[in-house]
Parts: sequence; C-alpha cells; structure tokens
Amino acid sequence: MLLVVDVGNSHTVLGLYEGRDLVGKWRVISANYRTGDELFILLSMLLQSIRVDPKSITGCCVSSVVPQLNASLEYVSRHAFEVEPLMVEPGVKTGIVLQCDNPKEVGADRIANAAGALSEYEGPLIIIDFGTATTFDVVTERAEWQGGVIAPGVQLSADALFERCAKLPQVNITAPKSVIGRDTVTNIQIGLTYGYADMVDGLVDRISLEMKSTPKVIATGGLAKTIAKVGKRIDVVDNLLSLKGLRVIYERNTGTSP
Repeated sequence: MLLVVDVGNSHTVLGLYEGRDLVGKWRVISANYRTGDELFILLSMLLQSIRVDPKSITGCCVSSVVPQLNASLEYVSRHAFEVEPLMVEPGVKTGIVLQCDNPKEVGADRIANAAGALSEYEGPLIIIDFGTATTFDVVTERAEWQGGVIAPGVQLSADALFERCAKLPQVNITAPKSVIGRDTVTNIQIGLTYGYADMVDGLVDRISLEMKSTPKVIATGGLAKTIAKVGKRIDVVDNLLSLKGLRVIYERNTGTSP
C-alpha cells in the first residue's frame, strides 16, 4: 500500500492507495512542532480506523510546504514503516516541466496538483487551490508549468478581518442568496464568497487571454466547492488532486503501484 501525504500550511491531507484505489483519506491540522513519535501515533490511529496494519505500507510519497515537519515525516517512514520516503523536491521525476525563472521556488503542493490534474484532464489547464493561500497554476497540454498567481486565502482573509477589526465577528464562510447584505455577518460572507468568486473569474479571464486559449479550470482545496457554486469559470472541483498527483509521481519514480 502507498501512503501519500500533502503537508500544507494549515492542514495535512493524507491518502492510502491500494494499487490505484484510494482506500483511506484523512485531513488533519499541520502542527509543525510534532515529533516523529507523535506523528507515528497519529498515523497508526488513522490506519487503525480503517483496520490497516502499518506493516502493510510499502511506499510513501510526501509533498510539503512546512520544512519543520519534513524530518519527522522522514523518521516515521523509515523507522515505523521501514520504507524510504519519496519527497517531492528538485531532482524527483514529476513529469512537469517548470518554465519559470526559479524552479526551486515552486511549491511541492503545486507540482503535485499539476501532476494530478494532467493525469485526469487534458490541458491546457488552470489549477486553483483554495488553501491558506489561493494559488493559480497555468499548465499547458505539454505538461509545461508556465507560472501562476498567489493571493491571500479565503479563510486567511476572514481571520484577518476578525483579528484586525475590533467590531467584526468571526463568520462561517458560506454564500448568502443575495449580494446585498442586511447585517454585518452577511456583509462579510458576501465579501468572502462572491468577492473571491469574482476575483477567480477575472483572473481566469486575464490568464486565458495571455494563454491565447480556453483552458479547463480545475479547483481544489477546502473552500473550492463554496466558491465554485457562485463563480462562473470553474469547470471541475477535484479535492483529491494532490493525492492523485503524489501517486502518479511515486509511480513515475519507482515504476511500481503498491
């Protein structure tokens, strides 16, 4: 079985593949102070919840944007599962051609998303990840990652409003039926959902114009469905994108499908 781990700034998404079948999926908080032993206990409990023996793990692939956790993840893979982890980093075969000024700056999560998207959909593509940051990745039909956009994430913006504006409350991020809010909570919700949806639509239009094509727009991340419901330019929501990409990258580097 293959364990894939996508470590983001706020959450870590884990998946367990048996061949090409996803048999387990979990989402946990990314706590960058966790030791290898703590991570092993957490992973063991998650595997136990679906009655899988940790000894069944024969491969591990990790993308991480939290360097503080990398050593702990490598420790767990080597000492608990007795497998050498494949970390998505420079030198790893991803199938993605990075056409940018500094390829080393491109986050492993964005590369995993691109690999996952191209395994499922025909390019050209715009991949939007609604995470702590909202990222846009531009990928051609020839698997060329040409660049993208980074904006503050929806939840990050909501947290900033609550923390920096004394009279504004925390709100659930949902889309009201009307775009004219009649109370403070609804006002904030409109700004966070319709405002971000219009930003997405506008940036997709601008990117498409520069690409001189009509790319397929794939959205992923915790709030992708919420924004897609009120936006116009998102074609597909796929919240397994990074896990699919890590499986593809593992197979590309090992030639095996655990």
